[in-house]
Amino acid sequence: MRDTNRIFVFTGPDGSGRKSVAEAVGQTFGMEKIVSYATRPPRPGEVNGQDYTFVTHEEYREMERREEFLESVEIDGQLYGIRSRDIENKLAQQDSVYLILNHEGASILKKIYGDKAVRLFLYVDPRTAEERQRKLGLPEEVIAKHLSHYEQELGYRASCEHAFENYDLAQTTYEITNTLETYLQRDLVDKD
Repeated sequence: MRDTNRIFVFTGPDGSGRKSVAEAVGQTFGMEKIVSYATRPPRPGEVNGQDYTFVTHEEYREMERREEFLESVEIDGQLYGIRSRDIENKLAQQDSVYLILNHEGASILKKIYGDKAVRLFLYVDPRTAEERQRKLGLPEEVIAKHLSHYEQELGYRASCEHAFENYDLAQTTYEITNTLETYLQRDLVDKD
């Protein structure tokens, strides 16, 4: 990796808005997203290859057997992973990339990449997280599973380099853009 390479990891509980904020910030900086692999079915509005690359359990296990995954976790019986080749290929083309991961994935990337990996933790209160997931049309049992992990996910905040309360997309995006500017030095933020 080059000195200028950075991997920005957006993490936080489900319903925290990490995807919306990550995509807005990624677009601001022209960063590409590293897409995770997942064995779960797509949720309403998710697009294969854009939100996740959806594969069967068998396909995932075969990729795992070939040691393609940099990180691999199982959550509620579903498998999620990031291929090392995807990160390496993108960082060969540009200085920085971003990912959206739960705390297990964020921890693994931090352990592997050290200071090159910067974790950005987003959070809201549990009721807001629940309301957001309902608005997305998630089934009640999925929301219940997510909320059962809420406190564990929230506990990861203290381990991250930066944390942001996310009740206003524009404000949170602005705050994170200012924070990332200190790493990227792109002069995208008006200091006045």
